[in-house]
Amino acid sequence: MAKQRLWAIRPIHPGEILREDVLPALGRPKAEIARLLGISRQTLYDILNEKQPITAAMALRIGKLCGDGPEIWLNLQKRYDLKIAERELGDALDAIPRLEAA
Repeated sequence: MAKQRLWAIRPIHPGEILREDVLPALGRPKAEIARLLGISRQTLYDILNEKQPITAAMALRIGKLCGDGPEIWLNLQKRYDLKIAERELGDALDAIPRLEAA
C-alpha cells in the first residue's frame, strides 16, 4: 500500500497568502504595510515573493497587524516547511524504519 505523503497537496508559503489574500483585503500600499510592521520594504517583498520564511518575530508582527495572532502564521510556515522537507527527503525518509518501544 502506498503511503500518502504530506506533499500530495501543493505546499503554500504564507507569503502567498499575504500577497494574494491578506494585503489586498487590507487595501493599503505595501510600503505602508512594511512601515507599520517596522520592517524594510525589501524584507516584505522577500516574504511576499516566498524568498524568506515567516519567523517567530515576523509572525508576532503580522499577527498583531492583522489581529489574528502569531500562531496562524507560524503554523502556516511550519506546514510549508514540513511539506518541502518531505518532498526533498522522498525515498530516504521511507527507508528509515519505525521503531516500537519494547
